Amino acid sequence: MLALFPVLLVCCKEQKNQPVKEREIIVYIGTYTESEPHLQGKSKGIYIYSFNSDSGKLTYKNVSPATVNPSYLAISPDKKYLYAVNETGTGMISAFRLTAGGDSLHFINKVSSEGDSPCFIETDKDGRYVFTANYGSGNIALFPVNDDGSLQPANQVEQHKGRGLTDRQESPHAHCIRLWHNDRFVYSCDLGTDKVYVYTLDKTNGKLLPGTDYSTMAGAGPRHMAFHPLKNIAYVINELNGTIECLKTDTVSGELVHFQTVSTSGDSAGVSAGCADIHITPDGEFLYASNRGTLNSIAMYTIDRENGTLAFTGLMPVKGKTPRNFAIDPTGNWLLVANQNSDQIVSFRIDHKTGRLVDTGIIADVPSPVCIQFLQP
Repeated sequence: MLALFPVLLVCCKEQKNQPVKEREIIVYIGTYTESEPHLQGKSKGIYIYSFNSDSGKLTYKNVSPATVNPSYLAISPDKKYLYAVNETGTGMISAFRLTAGGDSLHFINKVSSEGDSPCFIETDKDGRYVFTANYGSGNIALFPVNDDGSLQPANQVEQHKGRGLTDRQESPHAHCIRLWHNDRFVYSCDLGTDKVYVYTLDKTNGKLLPGTDYSTMAGAGPRHMAFHPLKNIAYVINELNGTIECLKTDTVSGELVHFQTVSTSGDSAGVSAGCADIHITPDGEFLYASNRGTLNSIAMYTIDRENGTLAFTGLMPVKGKTPRNFAIDPTGNWLLVANQNSDQIVSFRIDHKTGRLVDTGIIADVPSPVCIQFLQP
């Protein structure tokens, strides 16, 4: 028995020193493949990377079958399918099937987006419907999904009406469409009309029923919105005046009620914020917003645990140009920024005590990146 003791020690030592398996998460990156008046498209399609949630590094895996300007993406709740807008003058929506492990995509079909320049896409929690916002034509559309993940033609198209105060607001420009409260309500931010359109979703019949719309500040240009994970609160980011409007959300009517407005540029004066995106950490503690324009930064905020008000904590330069979309990884430890006009994805670590972003120096070269979507483990 005594002779075996050293052998046991060696075995235990070997087991203790075995490397810990790193956590890898699949990431899909929407891009521009063709040039538009406001950008130079350089990519080949939807890029697939592996993200190491320990180190923050991205490793190239694959690229999708050829598809034009797949700028914004959405993954089905069962993680079997991916949907992409084809952001062109006459828009389309493309459906793809994910392979096991998610490291490649297979084209299924595509349908008309029923508008011009679709720029946002989302699915419901059951994977029965896909929704898109068409920026150029200022409308939104709802698409039923077949059992094999393919898309049916639009079941309904809602045309926004009106205009705003600025040159960018000569007509409606639907910029996002979001679902909230177990898909009971659907919201669409329209940059051109200074409105957030509110609908109730009839899932049985696949119909959007109009509710009470919310009007932002005149000339604000509402672009995207995010919902607090624990409270009945929404945050709308305004592209044209560089602000965030904080809103209470009614669980019965879906109505939005304003309670605070904050700047995305802090004390900076005379700047063009060109706000783009907004996200909240999974624990509801911190909120982030992207500034393009002359700032090229992420605005950082703490969220009051009691009333949901925002407190500005600073700006983090994104180390590139035109931070379009950004995303928080499933662990809540990382924030990845898509710098559209400098062809890069930059990884920042989130400080969970302060919410401030930590520059890691980690940068991945990706041509014309727009949207970042993590495949949830």
